This record gives sequence, structure tokens and C-alpha cells, in this order.
Amino acid sequence: MKPFAADNFFTLSDFDHAALFAPERPVWEALGDALDAYLAGWNRWEVLSPIPEGVHLLGGPVFIGDHCRIDPGAVLRGPLIVGEECEIRTGAYLRGRVIMGRHCVVGAHSEVKSAILLDGAHAPHQNYVGDSILGRNVNLGAGTILSNVKNVGHEVTFHHQEELIKTGLRKFGAVLGDECRTGCNTVLNPGVLMGPGCVTYPGVCLRSGYYPAGTLVKLRQVQQQVVLNGRLQK
Repeated sequence: MKPFAADNFFTLSDFDHAALFAPERPVWEALGDALDAYLAGWNRWEVLSPIPEGVHLLGGPVFIGDHCRIDPGAVLRGPLIVGEECEIRTGAYLRGRVIMGRHCVVGAHSEVKSAILLDGAHAPHQNYVGDSILGRNVNLGAGTILSNVKNVGHEVTFHHQEELIKTGLRKFGAVLGDECRTGCNTVLNPGVLMGPGCVTYPGVCLRSGYYPAGTLVKLRQVQQQVVLNGRLQK
């Protein structure tokens, strides 16, 4: 499982929560029992940034680091760890089992649950990040969806080099390595793993599987212009 170890996706040397990732183990294991154990062992449940009126803190415990900006209308459900200098905008919904590093952004009307965001990861505009990991400085284009459950409800699996890889997880969205970028309205199906520096065109729908570092996923469309009633209709 070495090809799917966390150090093939992320630089962890100065990530505060690097202990989530076991050496040599598949990166997605961090989203299972390891995430619950890490949160259970966290002993710094405190809020170090101002919480304006209109922010809703619900459910389990919450840690919020220094110099964070949280807008009214955000809903934060614990257990939740938010690193310093993060931005959580109005309408954002953090549904619990979430760990955010430093300088992260969860934008207006974005939803994040059971997820890990490394330093500088952005889900800024109407995104869904379910049971997923965003690497350092990842940016999700507006409307990007990280789908986390198969319609048939089975374990999430994917093929790699003619081998069927079983994740052991029924809910597993995606792993995006450091510096990945998605175009607007990209959909990642359950079980997508993108190596560092991958990019998608807008509107791409990615099938489950491993995309090597530096992959560019394009979308080609055929457009027609038709003349109706003497006017050009685009």
C-alpha cells in the first residue's frame, strides 16, 4: 500500500496534525477510527478567536485557534478543530469530525463533514467536502462536489494497475494532494485519489481511481449555433 501512503500526497513535516497519518498505511485510513481516536485524545477544547453573534456552535467540543474570522450565519458542530488564521464564511456548515490546519477557508454555503484540511486548503464557494482530505493549498473551484457515498451503498473501492483496492469504508470521498486545483462544478465520485498538483477543467466528472501527480483532466464539449427565425441563437 506504499503508493497510497500519505507522504505521497502531502508534505506533513510542519502540519500540526500529522499524527493522523500512520506511516506506510493507506492515506484514507486517517478518515476512519484514526480520526475518532485523534479527536478523543485532543485536550485543548477552547475558543481563542472572537465569535460574533449569529454563529451557531452545536453538538460536541470545539477548538478554534487564534486570529480566525468566522462570519455570522456559520454553523459549527463539534467535534471540530480549527487552526489559526482560518476563515469560515457565512452559511458554511461544518458538520463534525473535521480538522482544519492553518490558513484554511470554508466559504459561503460550503459543507464539510468528517474531513481533514491541511494548511491553506480552500473550499470557498458552494462546495461539498464529505469524508475527504484536502492537501496543502488545495483550491476547489465553485460548485465542486466531493461525493462520499455510492448510490448502492456498498464499500468504496477502485481499480489500480488491474487490482481492486478495497478501502474498508462505506463513506469515502476523495484525497487531493498538495496544490491540486479543481475547475468550477467538478464532481469527484467516491474513491478519487489525486496526486499533488493535479488540475481539472470546469465541469469534469471524475471516476474513482488514482490520478498521478501533475495530471490535467480535460473536458471537451461540442457546441452548436443554430439560426432560428432569422436570428443566430447560441
